[in-house]
Amino acid sequence: MPDIRDRDDILVLVRTFYESAFQDPLIGRIFTDVAHMDLDHHLPIMGDFWESVLFQAGGYQRNALALHEGLNRKHPLTDAHFDRWLQLWGATVDRLYDGPVADLAKVQAGRIAASMQRRLQGLSGSLLDTIRLRPDVAS
Repeated sequence: MPDIRDRDDILVLVRTFYESAFQDPLIGRIFTDVAHMDLDHHLPIMGDFWESVLFQAGGYQRNALALHEGLNRKHPLTDAHFDRWLQLWGATVDRLYDGPVADLAKVQAGRIAASMQRRLQGLSGSLLDTIRLRPDVAS
């Protein structure tokens, strides 16, 4: 199997993923009934996003967190939703591609999902806690 090489490969991956996700009993309704996602409209946006994530293309200019915050207000996104998204994403990547960029697509998806989960819970997006001085330590 080939590795993910370019935007065309990303678009195939994203379309294949969403076609599967739309049919999923756990998360499909979120895309179809809550977000009312139009895949043809959404595909170039997600292409920009993943091209920026995987190839540092810089074409994605939106705020993914704000979009998911709005969705979360309509239908709370749970750990189970994020877990299923990651399972489907990983299975789709594995079905279509093999190589370092494909591996990166799975790693980055996990990082993005974990950060977004934390942010939607009002926490820092980072796994790392901020280092703070004890109040009695002078600056």
